[in-house]
Amino acid sequence: MGAGALGSLIGGLIQLSGKEVIFVARGKQLQKLKEKLVITGLLDAELNVRVVEKPVDAEITFFTVKAYDTESAGKMLCEVNPGIVCTLQNGIGVEEILRKYVKKVIRGVTSYGANLIDYGKVMYAGKGFVYLPKSEESRKIAKVLEEAGMNVEIVENIDFFIWAKAVVNSVINPLTAICRVRNGHIIENMDIWEIAEKIAREGQALMEKLGYKFDAISEVKKVAKMTAKNKSSMLQDVLKGKRTEIDYINGEIVRKCDEFGLSCEYNKMIWKLVKGLEYGISLRDPDIRDAYP
Repeated sequence: MGAGALGSLIGGLIQLSGKEVIFVARGKQLQKLKEKLVITGLLDAELNVRVVEKPVDAEITFFTVKAYDTESAGKMLCEVNPGIVCTLQNGIGVEEILRKYVKKVIRGVTSYGANLIDYGKVMYAGKGFVYLPKSEESRKIAKVLEEAGMNVEIVENIDFFIWAKAVVNSVINPLTAICRVRNGHIIENMDIWEIAEKIAREGQALMEKLGYKFDAISEVKKVAKMTAKNKSSMLQDVLKGKRTEIDYINGEIVRKCDEFGLSCEYNKMIWKLVKGLEYGISLRDPDIRDAYP
């Protein structure tokens, strides 16, 4: 459910393994997927897929909608039997929203890279891992993903991976969106990196307060290098004139830092700058054409 870049990639890989997959999409993506799903990059494939506008009964529902759509999409799941719902979304707290509407929710974290090149066409940009918490439901999910050729690790403390990804995303996503650059430029340009390092340090301080040992600066450098040619999901959203997930990444980090009394000036600044960027895009000013596609 949520057949964007990541949802289309995961669904496509699972279908290629021989399983029945139903994609849930809307708008232009729905129309294009009715024709076919094209996967490029690390894999070249064209698939005829079954796509619907509303969720249906399933054994496992992979939930990959944008964080800000969690509430509305979660309500739709009340109308069906979605089975085990595995959310692989960005952001903090999305699983708690989902649990208001469905019983079996597994919060996963993934580092797989996917870019939506066009409606119905996704680039498989990088292999990674899917991290799942220890449970019987997770083992069922892992079996499906592993049979699709994906790397899965079942971990003791999924919260560490949730926060670790959020901290890395809090640096790479907004800076690539504001500067309109691919991930690698975060570490290549010293002006950008100066800000990146300060955001990362705030995230690391939060991780330490949460009880986790995490070298945020090293991790940001590693991810930016590994995904150097990728466009972050936030950059993709901005280039398409869409809302971002900034409230669920930097916004949640700010909220948690405030709760602990930690300094988070740079996270606050970058959060508000992206909110301002969203506002500028929403104006659709014809004299500022770079503000939207």
